Amino acid sequence: MWYQQTITLKPRARGFHLITREVVEALPELGRYRVGLLHLFIQHTSASLAVNENADPDVRGDLERHFNVMVPQDAPHYEHTLEGPDDMPAHIKSVLIGPSLSVPLHDGTLALGTWQGIYLCEHRDHGGARKIVATLQGDAG
Repeated sequence: MWYQQTITLKPRARGFHLITREVVEALPELGRYRVGLLHLFIQHTSASLAVNENADPDVRGDLERHFNVMVPQDAPHYEHTLEGPDDMPAHIKSVLIGPSLSVPLHDGTLALGTWQGIYLCEHRDHGGARKIVATLQGDAG
């Protein structure tokens, strides 16, 4: 069985944001799947998706600080600067982390580990609402 829908996330400031609950609440169809996969794809080039620590918010802050050191704003070698100083670094961060992820489904729930959650990695200062295409595939119970 296949199902697909687009989830629109509210605008967020730059940073790593835990969105697991938002994704699950937007997909009541999850409960119909005994086994399968949830594939998430973000339709933007300056944000990304990841799975990581869901308990300690310090992890999300440390990730943001690390990526800002690794991919600084205003680097003199950037040519793509028309959309602001945060845009080219956002594209680089998005390439490094990636636009999609897959999470296994088990008995109508996401089969994430105890300390895992889904992140929206917002790489712009004011990225706006973000759209994620969610595709469910698997066997109904």
